[in-house]
Amino acid sequence: MDIERVVLIVLDGVGIGDAPDAAEYGDEGSNTLANVAARARRLSLPNLGSLGLGRLAAIEGVPPEACPKGAFGRMRERSAGKDTTTGHWEIAGIWLEKPFPTYPGGFPPDVIRAFEERIGRRTLGNKVASGTQIIAELGEEHMRTGRPIVYTSADSVFQIAAHERVVPLDELYRICAAARELLVGEHGVGRVIARPFDGEPGSFFRTAGRRDFSLPPPEPTLLDLLTECGIFVAAVGKVSDIFAGRGIGQSVPAKDNDQVLDAVLELLVEAPPGSLIFANCNDFDSVYGHRNDAAGFARALEAFDARLPGILSRLGERDIAILTADHGCDPTTPSTDHSREMTPLLLFGAPIRPGTDLGTRDTYSDVAATVAEAFGVPAPERGRSFWRDVRL
Repeated sequence: MDIERVVLIVLDGVGIGDAPDAAEYGDEGSNTLANVAARARRLSLPNLGSLGLGRLAAIEGVPPEACPKGAFGRMRERSAGKDTTTGHWEIAGIWLEKPFPTYPGGFPPDVIRAFEERIGRRTLGNKVASGTQIIAELGEEHMRTGRPIVYTSADSVFQIAAHERVVPLDELYRICAAARELLVGEHGVGRVIARPFDGEPGSFFRTAGRRDFSLPPPEPTLLDLLTECGIFVAAVGKVSDIFAGRGIGQSVPAKDNDQVLDAVLELLVEAPPGSLIFANCNDFDSVYGHRNDAAGFARALEAFDARLPGILSRLGERDIAILTADHGCDPTTPSTDHSREMTPLLLFGAPIRPGTDLGTRDTYSDVAATVAEAFGVPAPERGRSFWRDVRL
């Protein structure tokens, strides 16, 4: 192996400019990072800037660094779609030619009937909605009837909300597992998501028991290949859920970005040589992007930036870190959905040649090919490695 450990952190929803085909998705003009800086407030991201972030787009407050400390580039998404599962799978070497199904008019009656028969309960909702809005609208009726709330979004998701005092978490997870078994083939949504909440009418709030039930990847991913070759794979945050637990040796749950980064720091002490630490920082997307909270998005970016030196200090002489994203989620546009954007690509660590400009990559899968080559293991079929371009 050229290296001992790789830290791969996905900044969920942190796009860096509309993709060439953004207009086909209604996302022309989306640019999560630049628009947040221009319309919320000028960003202060000195650590990300020092790695070359300002060389990738015009971001107010993040000037182009003359001599970046890391390698930098952008990536286009090759797969069809703009959701979390599609983005993460492509990072790990899988391309989807057809997007996962979406349901702008709600799920077909026969799907809902089959689901209700499986769980022995009637349901509420069955429409496109914001998670906070639908529990405000239907939470009281749910508490009175015990009927789970089913809703979706522009993404390929079957979301089930239930009050923790009405439907305990274990029961909610059982209900979601039943939905996952049902939703395959034609109606094979990317994720079934448990959305527990608590509180009283007028003041409901979502709790930390969210759990994603993803389809298993259709073919081996980078994680499978690494595991088969004896590389230890640790998943932090929702990564394990996204890959249906496959190819993962340890899963560390985390409820927010700070907990994700705390776990990464602990793993950089505990994980043995020959390890991939794969983490997802979800707050950018779920807490700020989908709620069009541009100011909150800016604060979250700055909070992440402030913690980067801690990660750098824990990297060994043969460790590297890769920062990227899975899609955009521009909080400054009227839409509250994901945006079809290019994503940033930043690499740092002692083995990385500073100032390497990787240009615009044709697929997120270049990350999978690069990590595989650095570890000296067979790569997925898709993607082109840039390891020889960045290693010292």
